[in-house]
Amino acid sequence: MTFPLLSDERRLRLLTPPTGMVRAVIDTDTYNEIDDQFALVYAMCSPERIAVEAIYAAPFHNSRSTGPEDGMLKSYDEILRVLDRLGVEGQGLVHHGARAWLPPEGLPPRSPATDDLIARAMAGPEPLYVVAIGAITNVAAAILHAPEILERIVVVWLAGHPTSWHHTNEFNLKQDLRASQLLLDCGAALVLTPCINVTEHLKTTQAELAQFVKGRGAIGDYLYEIFSAYYSDHFARSKELWDIGPFAWLVQPAWAESVLTPSPILNPGLTWSRDPRRHLIREIFRVNRDAIFRDLFLKLERR
Repeated sequence: MTFPLLSDERRLRLLTPPTGMVRAVIDTDTYNEIDDQFALVYAMCSPERIAVEAIYAAPFHNSRSTGPEDGMLKSYDEILRVLDRLGVEGQGLVHHGARAWLPPEGLPPRSPATDDLIARAMAGPEPLYVVAIGAITNVAAAILHAPEILERIVVVWLAGHPTSWHHTNEFNLKQDLRASQLLLDCGAALVLTPCINVTEHLKTTQAELAQFVKGRGAIGDYLYEIFSAYYSDHFARSKELWDIGPFAWLVQPAWAESVLTPSPILNPGLTWSRDPRRHLIREIFRVNRDAIFRDLFLKLERR
């Protein structure tokens, strides 16, 4: 398939860290574990920087689902539960995503998420930031159906490990390998937010949440409840909330330091290869854990 060839100048402009309010849609496998819920809350509580226009349920398959369709449907329901506790109406805001991974070749079925993403990308002022914190199936499907959106979107994706790491065996990236390879190869303006040694540092504890999240309304109590239920023993134990990293970059890019680097080649064995001739992406390499959690906790307190 042929994709629009972004000029180096246009790609660099799209990849420039934002300095003000951005238009955004969120693609999330919300029921996969518990970090998506925190990330969704962080985005919805940051209207000074992020105007959330739509939320898409992404497919996933692990012990919490029977397959990608079930994972997507459970994520859809979980998004509505989170929004309800935030006092936000989900009707018209939340959309079902793909019910299966991309087929080995050809076009995938369209979904409400695919159609909404294409329409928003083409209708409003650009760029539209597509913040993806799950498998990239919905976004890749939209690109396959309407490659012209590549000229108008920036994808901020929580996935994989640093491109210098010896492997990239990570849940979001490996769920739908064709979709992941397509995003990295198609020339998209991409902000890659890795896990190991990057968003891995976004850890918190039950004790910290008891002090700064519990009691902050229905949503604070819900976040504390699902965090507490995730482990049976919280003694001297912390938990990564990886998915808040991409939103931290939108809120304050200085809290998620990044560099421009050639887009890596994703090998079938979940390792990276490098080619300096490939198009540039932005890769986040360090996060300011304390500043990010301070911002999240203060926003929950002020609601």
